[in-house]
Amino acid sequence: MRGGDEDQGELFSYVILEDRIPRDHPLRPVRKMANAALREMSPALGALYAPGGRPGIPPERLLRALLLQVLYTVRSERMLMEQMEYNLLFRWFVGLGANDPVWDHSSFSTNRDRLLEGDVARLFFDAVLSQAGEAGLLSDEHFTVDGTLIEAWASMKSVRPKGGPSAPPRGGSRNKAVDFKGEARRNETHASATDPEAKMYRKGEGKETKLCYLGHVLTENRHGLVVDERLTQATGTAEPDAGLEMAAAIPGNHRVTVAGDKAFDQRRFVQGLRELNATPHVAQNTNGRSSRIDDRTTRHPGYAVSQRRRKLVEEVFGWLKTVGGMRKTRFRGRDRVGWQFTFILAAYNLVRMRTLAPEAFA
Repeated sequence: MRGGDEDQGELFSYVILEDRIPRDHPLRPVRKMANAALREMSPALGALYAPGGRPGIPPERLLRALLLQVLYTVRSERMLMEQMEYNLLFRWFVGLGANDPVWDHSSFSTNRDRLLEGDVARLFFDAVLSQAGEAGLLSDEHFTVDGTLIEAWASMKSVRPKGGPSAPPRGGSRNKAVDFKGEARRNETHASATDPEAKMYRKGEGKETKLCYLGHVLTENRHGLVVDERLTQATGTAEPDAGLEMAAAIPGNHRVTVAGDKAFDQRRFVQGLRELNATPHVAQNTNGRSSRIDDRTTRHPGYAVSQRRRKLVEEVFGWLKTVGGMRKTRFRGRDRVGWQFTFILAAYNLVRMRTLAPEAFA
């Protein structure tokens, strides 16, 4: 018998949100891990607020909402709040009831400075990483360092000479024409009027120049989890500098290995790792010169293993840019872009940990 297509909306619903979400839903372990991290951060979060006054939106709910924005690739806070209005899954994850009002999207902008001041993204990253260590998912001996370009939220048309006037864009349309013919633009003499901290950078010969930042990560080679990160301005020495800084922060005094691609086959980086009691397992760059890595390193079987395992870092960058929306940042300024970079890497670790040890975080 064919059923009737009639609109018979129910006036009341007696099913709680917890029962609406399937027991095997992949967000359940992520929410459990996120809540454990937020409980650990509670004293630090409480210190960001005045003891008196009108209660604000709980920072835990703001952070869980931002986590959903990353996991579901929601492109703006305005759209995130629209989803929160009618998506029961989102309400359950954030901690809102079915009838609770949703806050305005501008609340994220209002509270962002407070979250930046408290370095909340880094606290969340560290709290998530400690759970991975307790679950035995981290290697403390073998690591990989790498970096990736993050395009700034600024156009090359915004580049102007430092401390001097420049010819304004011509034309009456929104996308006005700018003629840079015959003008040499360098980071030493020019800067973006939109995001002055972004630097002009290109990956190689024949590549276009873009306004960029550089994101750096240190991953462990067992499962590819991110154990440290940095966001820097895009310069020619940023990768080895950040790599040495993260290698120096590896806890313990035992010998470790640090892998990397050919870009790290430099005397300064290789020598710096050896001074840190770390064995450089970087790929040999023999393009027209001798490599800094010789048979003393390459003859050991562990070198070949590191060359295979170091490629796990590319999965981090792929997820970061396709799912996390970090191919081109939505913020301006190194501090805000760095906050976003750290928070998205924490979200990546949550998803990776859920996959690696579902029974531990069920």
